[in-house]
Amino acid sequence: MKITKDLYQSNLVLLTDFYQLTMAYAYWKAGKAEQEAVFNLFFRKHPFQGGFTLAAGLDYVVDFCSNFKFEKADLEYLRVMKNKDGSPVFEADFLEYLQKLKFTCDIDAVEEGTVVFPNSPLVRVRGPLIQCQLLETPLLNIINFQTLIATKAARINVAAQGEPVLEFGLRRAQGIDGALAASRAAYIGGCTSTSNVMAGKLFGIPVSGTHAHSWIMSFETELEAFEAYADAFPDQCIFLVDTYDTLNGVKNAIKVGEILRSKGKEMVGIRIDSGDLAYFSSQARQMLDEAGFPDAKIVASNDLDEHIIASLKSQDAAINVWGVGTKLVTAYDQPALGAVYKLSAIRNKEGEWEPKVKVSQQSLKINIPGIHNTKRYYSKGKAVADMIFLEDQTIDPRGVMIIDPVDATRRKRLMPAFYQEEILLKPIFEKGRKIYKLPTLHEIRDRATSQLESLDKTHMRLVNPHLYPVGLEENLHHLRMELVLKAKKFESGED
Repeated sequence: MKITKDLYQSNLVLLTDFYQLTMAYAYWKAGKAEQEAVFNLFFRKHPFQGGFTLAAGLDYVVDFCSNFKFEKADLEYLRVMKNKDGSPVFEADFLEYLQKLKFTCDIDAVEEGTVVFPNSPLVRVRGPLIQCQLLETPLLNIINFQTLIATKAARINVAAQGEPVLEFGLRRAQGIDGALAASRAAYIGGCTSTSNVMAGKLFGIPVSGTHAHSWIMSFETELEAFEAYADAFPDQCIFLVDTYDTLNGVKNAIKVGEILRSKGKEMVGIRIDSGDLAYFSSQARQMLDEAGFPDAKIVASNDLDEHIIASLKSQDAAINVWGVGTKLVTAYDQPALGAVYKLSAIRNKEGEWEPKVKVSQQSLKINIPGIHNTKRYYSKGKAVADMIFLEDQTIDPRGVMIIDPVDATRRKRLMPAFYQEEILLKPIFEKGRKIYKLPTLHEIRDRATSQLESLDKTHMRLVNPHLYPVGLEENLHHLRMELVLKAKKFESGED
């Protein structure tokens, strides 16, 4: 599915921050545009105070990079930009350079549906400095949002304990593209269907929906409304019972269910969208069972999230299906992931790679230098630790120490020979040519399910999850510390 072509235009190269273009121009002016560099996209903290994050958005990244080019209309827009003194912001020769610019980067990334952790790269970009820089904003825009929503959906599905979760968020989503991207990411995170018909068309996500209170209110009585709906959809009747009086609504649903049964059809269930969901669902379950409808589903909606669902579960609410909207597609309690994109290495005039580090007073904000990757270790199908390592570093199979990048006192000794291994960054583009076969959305969703099953349940707790071990290989840790101390010494003016 070509997202940009189907929704907008053939490329979105100007979907960027202006400072990316000014830096690109300055690189060109300084003769550094073609200098080779490596950037990493990563995040520093799990969203929602959780213990895991679910990567999403790579399909959009591939689509964006495959269509990366400056077209005539883009260049005309840049050409008329003026400085305060009336002079052009960009020289004509620079615009000619952009016109001829072709995407030639290597991109490695974790596959969509992969469980990921702080400080480990989700995307690594290697290529001409100017191209790497121009990719920063769009890649962050894509990965930040979809990863956030996929993670929220996964948490909600953890709370639902295997019961279906329907994504109902279109009307509350952040605009058209926000709604579509959210529906896609929510499906990756485990939701079984969406109310978003366009998302169903574009991505092949199953669509679902019943009726609103306005349907009931448009008839003289609730019973009449239910009968009319059953006449229109005899094979998929879920009645919204809380327009006037919830328990009376259940009685009316039962009456119409009996009419359906006399015609050889079965009522699918009821939906409750307000009030005390634990109480009303339990009462409804009793009424449905006593009336001979033990298989009728009870769907709940009304501003649900993982914490409310977990609470309802603890109260033994008789709910079988969960409709979640606003708090999922808007990531209501944390509206941004906060992933960043940092330079980690640059090739010098001698042709050698120089690792780069950003120094901060906060250890959390000191990036990881060099050209690195992440290796995940498994034991009997369960993920036990992730190691961030320099790709040119030989790993001793007899034993390796990993050191937490934020707290160096947290260390773990691994014996690689006793584990199964997976390299997380996979080649996606090589010198601008796509070499990765994109999986279907359903395959991505299956991967997400498998990845979540590989985690110990303690890492998936909604509150105070156990910390999954992620660390720098010892040599990478020492390189990082050496660069940090060197930078601090230089800043202080010491010899």
